[in-house]
Amino acid sequence: MNRNTDFHGVYPILYSFFDDQGQLDRNAMKRQVEGCIAAGAHGITIMGLATEVGKLDVNERRKVIDWVGEDIAGRVPYAVTVGEGSVPGQIEFVKAAIAAGADWAILQPPAILGVPEIEYVRFLGNVADTTDLPIAVQNAPGVMATSLSNGGLKTLNKQHPNVCLLKAEGPATYIHQLMQDTEGAFDIFGGFAGIQLPDSLRAGCVGMIPAADIFDPQLKIYELMKKGDPASVAEAERLHKELLPLLVFMMSSVENFVAYGKDLMAQRLGLDNGNARQPSVPVTDFGREIVSRWARDLGPFPSV
Repeated sequence: MNRNTDFHGVYPILYSFFDDQGQLDRNAMKRQVEGCIAAGAHGITIMGLATEVGKLDVNERRKVIDWVGEDIAGRVPYAVTVGEGSVPGQIEFVKAAIAAGADWAILQPPAILGVPEIEYVRFLGNVADTTDLPIAVQNAPGVMATSLSNGGLKTLNKQHPNVCLLKAEGPATYIHQLMQDTEGAFDIFGGFAGIQLPDSLRAGCVGMIPAADIFDPQLKIYELMKKGDPASVAEAERLHKELLPLLVFMMSSVENFVAYGKDLMAQRLGLDNGNARQPSVPVTDFGREIVSRWARDLGPFPSV
């Protein structure tokens, strides 16, 4: 398959960790980056739902992207999600991401309902035109408040060629149709927690952006699927089936995945501050028992 960029593979999206005073924890954030790189991440992503971006003020968001860029230090590609609600806001955040070392940016359509699709195309295109950086769009029909049709995405790429990547949140059938309708204009990273990872790769995804706590088994699945021989594919399917109960548990709701996913990440990193920022669903004793079993099964992240 022809690709538009060299970006591919499994990019864990990082959590925000906070100290006892509720402030961003610099050491925990660095430990997370180092753990992901040591575990083989092809790249790193920040500022998604896992990062609790909606609970960070603008100064905290800038601090996080600067810290993560500093810690990555060019060792792996760095992608930053941009969800500001205005064109000037997204332009400024893209500039900040570039200054922090980002290799590509993931734009989110504004969460404004009831406007013609062409306005979303113009919005995202106006942002893309201010940079030479490769630009992705996070498109999640039925999940995010707004999304673009396949035709709208194709128009966006034709008018603004540096919009050449997608984070596509949806089942493999959606991704396959998206690939066909846009005629290969985009390098597509799957989302949706990797629930349909093997089939998403078969549909044409170049990679996956899962939460950091479960990215390493998905990296193994990706590498086995990439090999493509029958034995490797069979092993990938076996590993995926083993992981599915955890993925389903996490994705029962966004709030559940943030609370319990961060708890799992903290346990695997050897941290004791895995609480989500309030307001958050409570992590119950029973829920923590479930997560702790998975932490033991998955094992700790490499020490660095």
